Amino acid sequence: MYTIGLAEDDHKIAALIKNGLEENGYEVSIYHDGNSALQAFQSQSFQLLILDVMMPQITGIDICKQLREAQVQTPILMLTALGTIDDKVNGLEAGADDYLVKPFHFRELLARIEAMLRRQNLGTGSQPNQLTFEDVVLDVSSKEVKRAGTIIELTAKEFHLLELFMRNPNRLLSRQYIAEQVWDVNFDTGTNVVDVYINFLRNKIEKGFERKLIHTKIGMGYIFK
Repeated sequence: MYTIGLAEDDHKIAALIKNGLEENGYEVSIYHDGNSALQAFQSQSFQLLILDVMMPQITGIDICKQLREAQVQTPILMLTALGTIDDKVNGLEAGADDYLVKPFHFRELLARIEAMLRRQNLGTGSQPNQLTFEDVVLDVSSKEVKRAGTIIELTAKEFHLLELFMRNPNRLLSRQYIAEQVWDVNFDTGTNVVDVYINFLRNKIEKGFERKLIHTKIGMGYIFK
């Protein structure tokens, strides 16, 4: 599970962000002032940080600067009601990786977080060509999937769905997130395409095997574990 540190002094906004991200499988820690946020971000390990610019005690810009000076390389997304070019430049020059102006749609925030984490996972090299979980092996290059040494024939969408799960093991994925990642479309809550393909995939990678891998969290999504 990805852990996110959120520095936001507006309690309502912080709660909305935290609830939304936790529904999408993230673990979020909130800090309402600059001092506590800076101390936590320097002493604890997070996969991504979200900083509001206008924070009491220490601004988000100064927190970002101090973290970068301390060689903390965690991806940082800045949030602010200030939307001028100079404001954005100041945030990026302080070491932020991305910048989002309030008010924003939660889906855009989520999309930017996912993109930042993907870039972070890529690092300076490339993603591994072979993914392994339990007795399932997925080869990204050859598009071959094996379970316990047995080749599993998948369609293109089934393959991408399995790849998404294998890149996010033990993490709850919402139906909306799965649809956006595998189909690259705005999710229509009236369609059951995700559920249909989950069943297709289950029939192929679980049938005949004792251990089940794809688990349903009713009303929340799916988890591969």
